[in-house]
Amino acid sequence: MNKLLVALIAGAFALCSVAATAQVPQGDKTPAQPVDQAKLKAEAAAAKAEKAKMTPEQKKAKRAKKQKEVSGVAKEGETGNKMEQQAQDKAAAAASKAQPKALPTKEEKQKALTEQQKKASGQ
Repeated sequence: MNKLLVALIAGAFALCSVAATAQVPQGDKTPAQPVDQAKLKAEAAAAKAEKAKMTPEQKKAKRAKKQKEVSGVAKEGETGNKMEQQAQDKAAAAASKAQPKALPTKEEKQKALTEQQKKASGQ
C-alpha cells in the first residue's frame, strides 16, 4: 500500500511539473532589425577621416570638451559631503525631539480613558 501511495505521489509531482513548465511563456521573440553594414562602415570611415584632418589643437579642445561633459555627469550623481549631511540630519532630529508635544486637554484625556475602559470591558 505504501509503495502504491509513493508511486502515485511521484507521478502526480511529475505531471504537475511538466504542466507548469509548459505554461511558462517564452517572451516576445521579434527578429532583430536589419542593419546596413555598408552604411555603418561608410560612417566610421568618414569619422576616421575627419579625425585625421584635425589639428592637434582641435583634438585637444575636443578632448577637453568631452572631459568637461564627463565630469559634469559625475558631479550630478554626487550629492555632496556625506558626513555633513549626516550632521544636518542629526541636528534636525535633535531639534524635533526638543520641541514639547502638545498635551491634550483634561476633557480629551477623560474621553480617551472612558473609550479605553469600554473596549476593555467588551461593551
